[in-house]
Amino acid sequence: MDITEYTCDVLVIGSGGAGCKCGIVASKNDQDVIIVSKGLTFKSGCTMLAEGGYNAVFGYVDEADSLQLHILDTLKGGAFLNDLHLVHELVLESPKRLIELESYGCLFDRQEDGRLNQRAFGGQSCRRTCFKGDQTGHEMMLGLKEEVIREGVKTHSEVMITKLLFDESHSKIVGAMGISLADSSFVVYHSKATVIASGGCGWLYPVTSNAVQKTGDGIVMAYDAGADMMDMEMVQFHPTGMVAPKSRRGVLITEAVRGEGGHLINTDGERFMINYDPREELATRDIVARSIYTEIQEGRGTEDGGVYLSVTHLPEEQVQTKLHTMVQQFKDVGVDIINEPMVVAPTAHHFMGGIRIDGNCESNVKNLFAAGEATSGVHGANRLGGNALADTQVFGNIAGVQSSKRAQETELENPDESEIKAEIDRINGIWSEGTFNPEDIKNEIKEIMWNHVAIVRDEEGLLKAQDELNALEEKTKDMNVKSFNEYNNNLITALEVISMIKLAKLIVESALLRKESRGAHYRIDYPEKNDKEYLKSFVLNKNGEVSTIKRGLFDD
Repeated sequence: MDITEYTCDVLVIGSGGAGCKCGIVASKNDQDVIIVSKGLTFKSGCTMLAEGGYNAVFGYVDEADSLQLHILDTLKGGAFLNDLHLVHELVLESPKRLIELESYGCLFDRQEDGRLNQRAFGGQSCRRTCFKGDQTGHEMMLGLKEEVIREGVKTHSEVMITKLLFDESHSKIVGAMGISLADSSFVVYHSKATVIASGGCGWLYPVTSNAVQKTGDGIVMAYDAGADMMDMEMVQFHPTGMVAPKSRRGVLITEAVRGEGGHLINTDGERFMINYDPREELATRDIVARSIYTEIQEGRGTEDGGVYLSVTHLPEEQVQTKLHTMVQQFKDVGVDIINEPMVVAPTAHHFMGGIRIDGNCESNVKNLFAAGEATSGVHGANRLGGNALADTQVFGNIAGVQSSKRAQETELENPDESEIKAEIDRINGIWSEGTFNPEDIKNEIKEIMWNHVAIVRDEEGLLKAQDELNALEEKTKDMNVKSFNEYNNNLITALEVISMIKLAKLIVESALLRKESRGAHYRIDYPEKNDKEYLKSFVLNKNGEVSTIKRGLFDD
């Protein structure tokens, strides 16, 4: 059996915005860093796909903006389920991190006087979203990539990490292991500190804006290692994803379209958002997504299951300049958005749940850090548009600093060899001529989650999802996985579905516990927010324990 081994000070799992920032900072702190990516380095993260912008308080457009307002907007948007300390870090550090991005070579749009331009985004009281047209995430990744290369950080593409490794005393993480997609050989990484920056899990749903690699592997690895999971019920559906053609279904239509003045219109020709929220199209994403869902359910949607999003009333120059990617995206499918409306519907977009971290980005498992969408706390029950890109840089920076400090004070230790052997045996055991196709199981997971654990939920549906996921879990013990080595997608999918079912069950468990509606979690059997009983986060772990953390403006 082939095992390739690597040694480093800091191992970063994930090469999106948070992973790259962490790797850069750790390298600048004189640590030997390896960034490992399940897909192609720099290209398989959701940061690359993010279009709209980066929230930072500069006050260059609205001078009345302030740190206090950004904090309050974030807390209101998150229905006060946020970790207040993490919110403070996000808001205070965000401007500094954007300036660092500029030093890496990122180019953000500017006003005529040379100052950064800032646009309106949903749920924000001032125009504070910095941007590069509608290609902000792409621009960020170009700069981050260049800085990773300048720093000489080692990057490994197409390696799927499947397990975190403990030392022989099982008291701390000393690395990770997985398989090379190219030849299915095993890879072991020895490290002093490990950072999970692997992103979210949009592919639990059939309609998603996420990169195809986002199946929640990193979150489940942390869970299996004993890390606490928090706010797992909170899954954000971006209000506007493409509806047609089927091959593009779910592809993101940036919030910048609404930020620039786009109108949502039903098939009666009515701008309907005023019926749901006085902020209309600039309400928070949870509200806009549910509003669109309601319009469709009540028969005011299009034949293909969407509503109209129109920018035809805006000046052509504004659309061409500020929404260039959208113009091209729809032109590719025969729609001229300057003269005709887009058809949109909600798409699974961001996971607010995940690994619980402290202010140092460390989990409750020693030497295990996390940053970005794999973590929970900063966004609470719903994320404001523009806060995610800031999140990657603020907490990627903290994770880089803190993992470096840990590595500097830690000696390399050997992993428990029995754990490596057990993981090799587990993966080898998946190769079998079983009954069920892994891809079929993956599609069944998506349908269960879409039907019962999506935009609108109730106890009956959640319990049904629980039963159906348990039945699927049994099927994973009898999968048909062909035995060949080169790019065995069947094997990768089999490994993914095992993790996806675990993650889906955690989401369902947490959704059953929250008998109220808050942020992205909407239960038609408990349609009201209940601060008295549920202004708290639910924390789950692999031992089956459930604890809560009281929230509000004065949480610990």
